[in-house]
This record gives sequence, C-alpha cells and structure tokens, in this order.
Amino acid sequence: MKVSVVGAGAVGASCAEYIAIKNFASEVVLLDIKEGYAEGKAMDLMQTASLNGFDTKITGSTNDYSKTANSDVCVITSGIPRKPGMTREELIDINAGIVKTVASNLLSYSPNTILIVVSNPMDTMTYLVHKTTNLPKNKIIGMGGALDSARFKYRLAEALDAPISDVDGMVIGGHSDTGMVPLTRLATRNSVPVSEFISAERLEQVKEDTKVGGATLTKLLGTSAWYAPGAAVSAMVQAIACDQKKVFPCSTFLNGEYGMNDICLGVPVVIGKNGIESIVEIALNDAEKATMVASAEGVSAVNDLLNF
Repeated sequence: MKVSVVGAGAVGASCAEYIAIKNFASEVVLLDIKEGYAEGKAMDLMQTASLNGFDTKITGSTNDYSKTANSDVCVITSGIPRKPGMTREELIDINAGIVKTVASNLLSYSPNTILIVVSNPMDTMTYLVHKTTNLPKNKIIGMGGALDSARFKYRLAEALDAPISDVDGMVIGGHSDTGMVPLTRLATRNSVPVSEFISAERLEQVKEDTKVGGATLTKLLGTSAWYAPGAAVSAMVQAIACDQKKVFPCSTFLNGEYGMNDICLGVPVVIGKNGIESIVEIALNDAEKATMVASAEGVSAVNDLLNF
C-alpha cells in the first residue's frame, strides 16, 4: 500500500504521521511546493519510527509528482488554510485552481488511484475533481463528515459526561458551519438514545457547537485545526487499505440518492478497497430532509462559482 499526501503543512503532516503510526501502509509520500519542506517533515517523522514502533517508509519531495507514481490512495490537502473570520467558501477562488492542478498531476502518475479530497471548501473541491477528471465516482471521496462526526461525538461525550467510546453519532450534509446536519435524533450512548440522558435544550447546544467546531478552533489557533483532520483521513485510508467496509459520512457524488443530483454532499457510505463501496440511504424525518435540502442549496451556490 502506497499513499501520497499532497500538502505537507499541518494537516498533511498529521495525515502522514497517523497513517505511519498505524503501520498498515508500506510507504507514504509527502509532497509540497515549498522547497525542502516535505523532505524535512518526512525526515522528522522518520526519526520517530523507532520510538513509535512503525516500519512505514515516509519520503518527501518538492513538487516532483513522479515520486507519487503507482499510489493506491492520494490525499489532497493543498490550498490555503482558513484564517480567523474566513469562511470555507471564501477559499474557493484560490483553492479551486490548486486542487484541479494537483488532481491532474497525481492522476498522470497514478491513473487508478483513489482520491481523498480535504481542501476547502471541501464539497465543492470534491465536485470539481468529479467534473475535471475521468475517475469513477467511487474513487473520489471528500473528507468532511468523518471529521464533523468526530467533533459531534466529542461534544456529545462532553454533554453526557461519558467516555467517548460509549458515544455514537453522525453528521451529514455540507462541510460548512451552516450546512452540517448533526443527526441528534439518532445519536446514542451505548445504543440508548442520548435524549434519555440530556435535555432537548442541551442536545440543541451540542448540535450548534458541532456546527461551528472548525470555526471555534480557527479562532483559538489562528488557523485551521490539523490533529483531528489528520486522524479522520488516516481512518479512511486504513478502511481502504484493509478493506474494512466501514461506514463513514463522506462527501460523494449523488445521482438520485437522497433525492439529489449533480452534487457532492456528505452522506453515509461504506468504504473498502474500492473506495466508496456503496451509499447508505437512511430514513430522515421531515426536519432533517429540509435541513439537507438547505445544505445542498448552499453547496450548489458555491459550486456555481467554479470555472472549469
């Protein structure tokens, strides 16, 4: 298993670190446009190998895509990160050009790879990759819902005063502060609905805190988060590498599912060796359906700004 990560900044380096530590990949290639940056990150990470007990080989390259040849999975984290007060949508003009170029370069050396898109605005960047490449839809995955769901579970555990291993929940919809749809109705603590433990008001607060999870961290850190995004990507890559058939909410191209067409939006999918093995259609209530429609309208409005 060879994995290439384009963008050796905080998110990309965290992806590489978590993938290597889990020891399921033979090689991770870090690539960046900044001279020597990816090489330095790779060397630093490799010097943790004996301490962290992994054998994955991590190499770095400055903009040499030939080093990514024959990658099984490629992760695109390239682009500028959010600054305080900046929405994901404001990134579109700059990041669309970057993502389009990166995807083209990766596919020229790994035409059968599975692409995981992390760059923001993520749903729109995933849609862009669908529209500008010839990859089948199952091989293009947008990483958003996996991260948003992890943040949802963090907030649920906090509200419940429970260990996070006891908590389960999912966020679907767009990967934006207004587009997320945390499924509070279906969230559980060890199979018991969380509504049995906390009030409707507290659960509503959990939902709102989840939706601004990224913006909250951006305000605190002065830039986008990286540990949880890196961990979310590594979990998805592991599901592909080990053919785990795990369910993640991911941004995928919808063609009639959930009553939507020609859009990439976060929905539950089964991830295995072929990428997205299937889309899971869950029964939503009227309020959830309405929120999903509004979320889709928001993503479509951003998609309309794209210049292919």
